[in-house]
Amino acid sequence: MSGIDNLPPLRDVISRHDLTTKKSLGQNFLLDLNLTMKVARAAGDLTNSTIVEIGPGPGGLTRALLASNASKVIAIERDHRFAGALAEISDAYPGRLEIIQADALDIDYTSLSSFGRSNAPTKIVANLPYNIATPLLINWLSSEPWPPWYQSMTLMFQKEVAQRICANQASKAYGRLAIIAGWRCHLDIAFDVAPAAFVPPPKVMSSVVSLVPKSAILPCELKKLEMITKAAFGQRRKMLRASLRNLGGETLLKNANIDGRLRAEAIGLEDFVNLANLI
Repeated sequence: MSGIDNLPPLRDVISRHDLTTKKSLGQNFLLDLNLTMKVARAAGDLTNSTIVEIGPGPGGLTRALLASNASKVIAIERDHRFAGALAEISDAYPGRLEIIQADALDIDYTSLSSFGRSNAPTKIVANLPYNIATPLLINWLSSEPWPPWYQSMTLMFQKEVAQRICANQASKAYGRLAIIAGWRCHLDIAFDVAPAAFVPPPKVMSSVVSLVPKSAILPCELKKLEMITKAAFGQRRKMLRASLRNLGGETLLKNANIDGRLRAEAIGLEDFVNLANLI
């Protein structure tokens, strides 16, 4: 029996079901239930919430979310090997766990049957598989209309990726991801997680990031903002007048009142939005 529910410890579950991680799927098991509870707490009050979890694996975070009074957890797992372990959790929490066997990149999240229930906020909480973490985040940040279908995202990334998401202007990590994420969400790195917390331990630190959608964002077309940031940071060592030459160069920068001798990391979110609107 574990410390958060009446189910067996995760190591016993993994052994009994003969579960191993697959590097090709970016899997790392998070077995410390105290730590999974910490991740769940970082998502705020989960009472009456619907939670979307990606890559639950043997269900460590899934159990923490259910033990934290989430009314419903929708667990999306591509790997069929975890079906038995997840079914045991579903039996222990009748009617509260929905397991979807699918690739998380292929899901139409707005069409999931559990969405749309009155007075039931939806949150995304996940220890994301490393190999699809950034594409998934971009997908969720690209949701239309805005504000999106989710109330918040509490996600675990490699620390380097977390730093890129939350990077401030002029820092080395500042780039396209920070611009898009900061345009649409309030961002915060909640805490770091050491490699030793995982099985097998990755070679890098991980971080849990909180992303809360802004109710009002600076008016801009996402495609244009992506276009301008791709050009600017794709050649980040060049001056903006050179990196943005194909999008208007000096004329574009003059109209935005931006010095063309600056590099991309020297200008802020509002400047990038202004440039995108002038394309």
